[in-house]
Amino acid sequence: MTGWVLIVDDEEMIRENLKAYLEDEGLGVVAFESVTPALNWLRDAAAACRVCIMDMRLPDMDGNSAIRLFHQLYPHMEFLIHTGSSSYTLPEDLRAAGLEEDRVYRKPLEDMAPLVGAIRMLAALREVRP
Repeated sequence: MTGWVLIVDDEEMIRENLKAYLEDEGLGVVAFESVTPALNWLRDAAAACRVCIMDMRLPDMDGNSAIRLFHQLYPHMEFLIHTGSSSYTLPEDLRAAGLEEDRVYRKPLEDMAPLVGAIRMLAALREVRP
């Protein structure tokens, strides 16, 4: 897989554990605690970022709004949602943008293998699409 996986999650332990696990799986990973530094990084690396794992509760913007913004700025990017909210449901506009319930992962993940599989599948889709 070429390109980076971007993690945006304000919980340091979750963010760093997820980053370490994905790196152990051979993935290039960059992680930020909020949307603003992630956007700053994306300005330089957007073409290389294929998949973003987005938390829903962030200090500077909610995850749904962040996905909308990222999708508008970087339409090639695919998204996975990583949330601690048991009541989270995908808004209709995010469904229309291609997200489905199978892209929502609930914290804490007992098994990260399905998340890694989803990342690899989404990254592969982006490698064959323009």
